[in-house]
Amino acid sequence: MTDKIKKSDTEWRAELTPEQYHVTREKGTEMAFTGEYYKTKTPGIYKCVGCGTELFTSDDKFDSGTGWPSYTRPAAEGVVEEERDISHMMVRTEVHCKKCGAHLGHLFPDGPAPTGLRYCINSASLKLDPKKD
Repeated sequence: MTDKIKKSDTEWRAELTPEQYHVTREKGTEMAFTGEYYKTKTPGIYKCVGCGTELFTSDDKFDSGTGWPSYTRPAAEGVVEEERDISHMMVRTEVHCKKCGAHLGHLFPDGPAPTGLRYCINSASLKLDPKKD
């Protein structure tokens, strides 16, 4: 992976919608069952809204019933980073884009086979690139 992207707060605000900025730069969370991609079944690649890195594929997407897009694994090794999150009186694992640092969501150990993992990701942090026929 290439060098990390560093932009000023002003640059991020100019490039992202207010919701995208809140989620990706302020570690916000969109309300359950409201995000653009929580029900999407369109085949393709889910990219980081901040830098375009390919993060997740539709092949690894599943309906977790939580109201957020959920994936069993990232699109490739090393595209996301994990960090301990102790906010909101919980201990969780935060997931963010390795290239630009965008907050994506959280990782939980309650997903389906083959990984047993659930990457619970905010739609506002993603941009779907539909698969071309």
